[in-house]
Amino acid sequence: MRRALLTGGVCFVAVLVVKSREPAVANAEPSTFSFGMGDASRLRNELEAARGELDLANAQLERSRRVFAYSSQYRIGADLAGSILDASMAEGIEPDLAFRVVKVESEFNERATSPVGAVGLTQLMLPTARYFEKGITRAGLYDRETNLRVGFRYLRTLIKQYKGDVNLALLVYNRGPVAVDAARGRGDDPSNGYEHAVLKGYRGKVTVE
Repeated sequence: MRRALLTGGVCFVAVLVVKSREPAVANAEPSTFSFGMGDASRLRNELEAARGELDLANAQLERSRRVFAYSSQYRIGADLAGSILDASMAEGIEPDLAFRVVKVESEFNERATSPVGAVGLTQLMLPTARYFEKGITRAGLYDRETNLRVGFRYLRTLIKQYKGDVNLALLVYNRGPVAVDAARGRGDDPSNGYEHAVLKGYRGKVTVE
């Protein structure tokens, strides 16, 4: 009896499977499809939105790659590397040059203070910083984002002022315009080795707009 019941159950299941695999009714009406101008416009908008999202994702991926590379190269935190990268690009300074300047100026120490009073990552003097950002305080120059923004803006201004002469711009950044211009006026070489320390092995290209 058990065997009979089992056989009957198998047959019943087989019938159900066969029924489920039968083709749909032949005379079923085909579905209709229409494609209007509104649909084309909607699809275009969706495509543009998808392209925008892809471009954004690619940009974020490239930024992450560069942040990781700079973080590894200079052995600094990714957050600091990201701040330097973002500030340099926002202020029109080639990132490789920006990282070199910060390394030589402060060794990436946000609290660095020189004997003459230069402050922070880019070692800004307060009067110089106030030329670019009115009302800024000495304490404010220890803020990472502020210091990088103002320091790179100052360097960019010098590069433009000296018509793309990065060596001279760096010397003025380090020594100040009075000392450099006085040396040049006497026919002396204004170099103190600072520009060589920054640019050693540098292969970047600086453009002036």
